[in-house]
Amino acid sequence: MAAVAEPLTILSPLPRADGSATYSHAGYTVTASANGPIEAQRRDEDPDEATVDVVVRPAAGVGGPSERHLESVLQKTLQEIILVQDFPRCLIQIVLQVQSAPENDYVNTRLNVPGLNLGILPALLQSAVLALISASIPMRTTATAASLAILPTPGSRAQTKIISSFSPRDASIARSTHVFAFSAQGDKLLLAESEGEFTMSEWDEVLGAARKICCQNSSADDNASEDGMALDRNTGSEDGPDMRGFLRTTVQGKLEDALKWKVARE
Repeated sequence: MAAVAEPLTILSPLPRADGSATYSHAGYTVTASANGPIEAQRRDEDPDEATVDVVVRPAAGVGGPSERHLESVLQKTLQEIILVQDFPRCLIQIVLQVQSAPENDYVNTRLNVPGLNLGILPALLQSAVLALISASIPMRTTATAASLAILPTPGSRAQTKIISSFSPRDASIARSTHVFAFSAQGDKLLLAESEGEFTMSEWDEVLGAARKICCQNSSADDNASEDGMALDRNTGSEDGPDMRGFLRTTVQGKLEDALKWKVARE
């Protein structure tokens, strides 16, 4: 399989938004904008906390049921990490514009390919978190996400392999596809979505692989499992991307830019 490049991001590409980010990884490119806290309409007001509104826009046309499902999943996840209690009766709006998807498999410019819903979730979530950071919206933690697929191994019925950052083509032949998101400390599972057929032991194996991608550097020895399931990281490096390190570097870059005036003054 072709190697997947490391994640790339551009912070604040949209000048009229409170915060924005463009995130590219595994063939997906998503631009996110974040605005808030702003005054919510009376029908959307919550007297105890801010309302988080997420909009997913396809590359062309208008969104359908698949986009609405993704919006619901992302809204629940982002509600967990944003300090919504600090902004009662307010609105925090996040708009996610899909720019491109891999291998021209973004059929009819909608998310209606089996497995594609899950495949694009990490890019959507990661771009949303980066836009919130760009907007300086208070969060109790950040989040990192990974997508994985369980594929049958040719010539072997018993052995399967796990592929990270799977493509829509991989999803079409996979036994199951999975997406997980973890808090910055790695102690909290923020998102777990799965499609297809899998056993609980396989789910635990995929969860462990996702945790290594999102929360720590894994070693080459971790690529083999006790259950006969091989981990094949479809990424640009042997051990896969260090998502926590990537996010930390991005935040450090934002802080350095914000403090340039202070350094120059000194």
